[in-house]
Amino acid sequence: MMSKSIHTLYEIECYILKAINRHFDRKALNAYFNSITHLGGATLTISFVLVLLLFFQGSVRETAIIAGVSLAVSHLPVQICKKLYPRKRPYLRVHGTRYHTNPLQDHSFPSGHTTAIFSVIIPFIIYMPILSVFLLPIGLSVGISRIYLGLHYPSDVLVGLCLGTLTGVISSYLISF
Repeated sequence: MMSKSIHTLYEIECYILKAINRHFDRKALNAYFNSITHLGGATLTISFVLVLLLFFQGSVRETAIIAGVSLAVSHLPVQICKKLYPRKRPYLRVHGTRYHTNPLQDHSFPSGHTTAIFSVIIPFIIYMPILSVFLLPIGLSVGISRIYLGLHYPSDVLVGLCLGTLTGVISSYLISF
């Protein structure tokens, strides 16, 4: 019974993956998703936080400290999950998944890019809610880009979104200025 339910969920997940990934050959979408995906990468998330720490004061700097802590903390459950649940990336498992040359080789669960972007944006959304108009679409775009590029299943992205949000909320709650 349980395995049939899991198989059904996997089929639904593959359906969603294929629905998003099937647009892989569209130039405008490729340009957008190939660019936006990097906003969740280590280089840009760390650089963003460092720039805010170095060049801003007051509430922006304080929120950047919280975002930096959240980013650092969020990395731990991602690495633990990747070791405990070594899920192969969709381009390796789902026939017909389109992807670029030299794709990532590590495990897909959960999405580190999605976790990172949400761990950074959530403190800013909490302390500066007006920014949510810009930050939520960016975070969601990073998550969708991971599916679009054939690197993650939707559940990888959903769990990454939850992990990043959770660490952002907890960091914001525990670190107060």
